[in-house]
Amino acid sequence: MSPKVTRVLHSQGLNRDKYDRLSRIAVLCGQVRADAWQRCSGVSTVLQSPYEIRDAWMAEGYDWHRLPARLGKATLADALGDIAAAREAAKVPVKKALRHRTRGDKAERERLYSLLKQNRWTEDPFLHRQMRQQWRGGRSHVKNQIVADSGSYTTKVWHGWAWVYLQGLERGQRVAIPLKGTHLPSGTLRILLRDNGQVEVHYAVDEAQVCSTRPCGASTVGVDKGYTEAYADSDGDRHGEGLGDLLFAESDRRKVKGQQRNRLRDIEQKHRAKGNYCKADNIRQNNLGHQKWDRRRTLHHKQVRDHLCHAAHAVVDKAGTLACEDLSASMKSAKYRHRDTNRRLNGWVKGVMADTLTSISRRRGSALALVNPAYTSQIDSRTGLLQGTRQWDRFYCSDGVVLDADVNAACNILARLYDEEITLYTPYRDVHALLAERTRTAVGTAPPGLELWGLATLSPSTESELPRTHKV
Repeated sequence: MSPKVTRVLHSQGLNRDKYDRLSRIAVLCGQVRADAWQRCSGVSTVLQSPYEIRDAWMAEGYDWHRLPARLGKATLADALGDIAAAREAAKVPVKKALRHRTRGDKAERERLYSLLKQNRWTEDPFLHRQMRQQWRGGRSHVKNQIVADSGSYTTKVWHGWAWVYLQGLERGQRVAIPLKGTHLPSGTLRILLRDNGQVEVHYAVDEAQVCSTRPCGASTVGVDKGYTEAYADSDGDRHGEGLGDLLFAESDRRKVKGQQRNRLRDIEQKHRAKGNYCKADNIRQNNLGHQKWDRRRTLHHKQVRDHLCHAAHAVVDKAGTLACEDLSASMKSAKYRHRDTNRRLNGWVKGVMADTLTSISRRRGSALALVNPAYTSQIDSRTGLLQGTRQWDRFYCSDGVVLDADVNAACNILARLYDEEITLYTPYRDVHALLAERTRTAVGTAPPGLELWGLATLSPSTESELPRTHKV
């Protein structure tokens, strides 16, 4: 099956009456979605398929909150898919605990993996306890979405516009949604109602049909993800420069705006405490809303993603094989950083970076290989040993040579691609022990000068900690 991508169509000239009709449908769909989360996010239905759950609801006389049956069934299927995705996400930390518990016992690990994959974790006390801790069900408060299957709407192009005719609450009446352009959606639609009175229509299409591709490069490079620039490769090139400035500016602006809103909120609460309810309500309605805040956040996310896409294309232009860090796991922070530094670093978009690099490399035919990120920033790329100290954007080697820290890390990532002893899932403590042993055994035969510094046996800090001051 070819990969799918989401395409978004925006409404054009949608009047208020149609928007209100769609809002009523979305509220009823939200009630069905809330019922699905309440009734199906536990253990009782985990072994049932979506069709079995749907048939059981219909057998008991469920009325879909007066929705048309097609819209109700599509909403239920969508909610069950979200529940299943959340349950699979909860299994990730359980698998980590499972690997730790069954270290050295391959048969027991495979047995527990099989039970977890088949959603039969209640048969084992350890798995049951772990899943109770990680999977706590959930609730749904979504009331602005409509999920429609292919049988609940029709489309056509009329007067140069694309139109979607959605099944309404009244029998035989449909809601006509005008869309920008002439592209007609197909398959299952997700209709999102925005606060500004506009509607978005999301639908999935095959990636090969809509993505224009150009050939990738032929070399093999390692890529280090950064904050000031998106990527630094093992050839010494940097891609996506200016990312840090973009994130810094937005983070600082949100801080100032948040302080101003807090002052207004204090004034509103003082007026309300004094009984000036009219003044307090005006401040809350006109000065403490979220529409502008949300619009700017959406625009910022689009700008960052566009910046990262250009950077990812620049990397793939030269690379047929990419070695990249897997930064999906949480990292230990430094012992102390200023609160402004913490706030700015919290805006790092490593998830968007991973997503854009994965999707663009796949579309253009480049192979992306994830490697273990442990201690890649603290190894001397010339020797592969734990020698030297990283300080900000410089790596001070034990023989006095100063390297670019990002390029040095990219070279280590490329070397780890061929390291058979350090796999993607090797715990960082084991990686540290292995690197320390390599350093200890190789320090006597290292290049001249390295053994004189005595840094080979020092215990390095974790990768996300700030480096120690280099002393000569």
